[in-house]
Amino acid sequence: MNTRRVEAGYLPGLAAAEVQWQALSFERDGERLEVAVPVLSAPQMEALAARVRRASAQHLKTMTVSEIIAVIDRAVGRLLDRDDPYRRRADALLPFVSGYDAEMVRLGLTGLLKTFRAPQLHRFVAEDFPNPKVLDGFQPAAKGGAVRAYGPGLLAHTWAGNVPALALWSLVCGLLVKAGSIGKVPSAEPLFAGWFARLLAEAHPPLADCLAVVWWRGAGGDEADALYAQADAVVAYGGNEALQAIQRRLPVTTRFLAHGHKLGFGVVSAAALDAVNAPAVARRAAWDVMRYDQQGCYSPHMFYVQRGGAVAPREFAGYLAGELANLQRRYPRRALDLEESAALAKWRQSIEWKAAGAGDALLGDPGAAWTVVYADAPQELAPTATQRSIVVAAIGSLDEVAAAVAGRALAGRALAGRASFLQTAGVAAAPEELYRLAEQLGAAGVTRISALGAMSVPEAGWHHDGRFNLLDLVRMTEIEQSAEAAAEPYAPYEP
Repeated sequence: MNTRRVEAGYLPGLAAAEVQWQALSFERDGERLEVAVPVLSAPQMEALAARVRRASAQHLKTMTVSEIIAVIDRAVGRLLDRDDPYRRRADALLPFVSGYDAEMVRLGLTGLLKTFRAPQLHRFVAEDFPNPKVLDGFQPAAKGGAVRAYGPGLLAHTWAGNVPALALWSLVCGLLVKAGSIGKVPSAEPLFAGWFARLLAEAHPPLADCLAVVWWRGAGGDEADALYAQADAVVAYGGNEALQAIQRRLPVTTRFLAHGHKLGFGVVSAAALDAVNAPAVARRAAWDVMRYDQQGCYSPHMFYVQRGGAVAPREFAGYLAGELANLQRRYPRRALDLEESAALAKWRQSIEWKAAGAGDALLGDPGAAWTVVYADAPQELAPTATQRSIVVAAIGSLDEVAAAVAGRALAGRALAGRASFLQTAGVAAAPEELYRLAEQLGAAGVTRISALGAMSVPEAGWHHDGRFNLLDLVRMTEIEQSAEAAAEPYAPYEP
């Protein structure tokens, strides 16, 4: 078996010989890739954190937001160039370590990167700050006085590896608020964050010491505690148990921004189910299921399809099955490990048992790399086995959807904590229906409503989990009107 070895991470001020390295192995199609990730001691992590904080104060915090955006844009521009060495490396290695189809990764990475060009980043900042100059200096406040926003001196990131290049979101957020960043890469995708840090250093060398990319096993030990003890804020992605474990390790004064498991779903109105529109809607819905095999927090697990259109919900499920079969030929599902295969088989068996003798149906060949389940009645929103498995549930009225996703479809009352798991809803409906439905879904806990086909490609500046990407990272300092007025008598122009 051929074996390649590459180094991951990014450690300013530390030579490779000064740290230990752990090899993470990935195998595919008879080849092995060993990714060496750096393992730091607690003193090394403490020194690295101090270096990044110091460099951020000296360089990053002295730049304007527009200058920072220009640097990010140059780095992203290189990654969008298919002939750039970094992009060629990403196209070759990200499919290898993730197992996803190479063309799916290429399209997904390009779509993600396009949301981080300069025009989109300026919109990103303006979404949270009506006057983005508050990040550069004190600006007049509408109520009087002045206000300025300060980002963390040191921002720690803990990333998940379910979707390639996920680290880009929080890294860019940290840069936009002028925070020095140290990120911990996941074992499932340890590559992209280090590449991006190197690209930024090449695009603007003074930023070379303002970022670092590290690794530790599992929840980490003393090295993780050393980082958390120095961080002003921590952004973390992952399962709820892992997030709670991180939170317990943080000082009480450390700001913690957690992004845990979420459930997405789609809604198709009867208005979208005529002979012309229904196949196109099913095609877009299938793309949302196919992208990264539903591993994203925004991926759908259920489509609620309204009765009364020219195309019945059962027919729509058939269209969706056909589109998933087509996409499997173009973008094959990644190979599943034993645990994933067992979970999928168990889920299918539970569906078959519940569907016996009812109007429900399990569409497609049992051996297919996708699963469409048709349910002839409203269903409470619940996770599928992912891996391109989806439920199509018939509903009589769009007003039934909010109750179903809130857990009231069968229980008669909202299930405690259900709202915290809701995030993205993809909708195909008429304008009046869209806004009526949005009011109901927002009240149920949904934080993002997109078109079908766009569920897994959030817009720049979206409010992740209903929060502010940048505002949640900063603290505001105000000069009150009273201070301005009190300063006037001491001005040299006063008599």
